[in-house]
Amino acid sequence: MLFLHREDGQGLVEYALVLVLVAVVVIAILTLLGPQIGNVFSRIVDGLSA
Repeated sequence: MLFLHREDGQGLVEYALVLVLVAVVVIAILTLLGPQIGNVFSRIVDGLSA
């Protein structure tokens, strides 16, 4: 009875950790592929304006 396990906030913490992990992965991908994606859009715009 002295140690009651409260698990109310456990689910919220797990969702927050997953959200942080997804954010880190997205930032890493955009950092690595950002210039290449920018070049693709630049070529598309150049093609449309020509």
